[in-house]
Amino acid sequence: MLARFTNSPVIIKLKNGVEYHGIMEYCDGYMNVVLSQAKEFVNGQPVMSYGTNVLIRGNNILYVVLESPK
Repeated sequence: MLARFTNSPVIIKLKNGVEYHGIMEYCDGYMNVVLSQAKEFVNGQPVMSYGTNVLIRGNNILYVVLESPK
């Protein structure tokens, strides 16, 4: 189901509380997600911006928020 939102902006919250904001490039059946233009947030504060793609393993994901395009 998430795969149809490829190339859409998303927020991914991990079980450890870290959030990633970026563009979902890929999602598979295990909910592994690849983000581009990813930014990492801890306690609501930006910590890191990644210039390359970021792979987030599905078993670490708490939830995914689909952002409306800006």
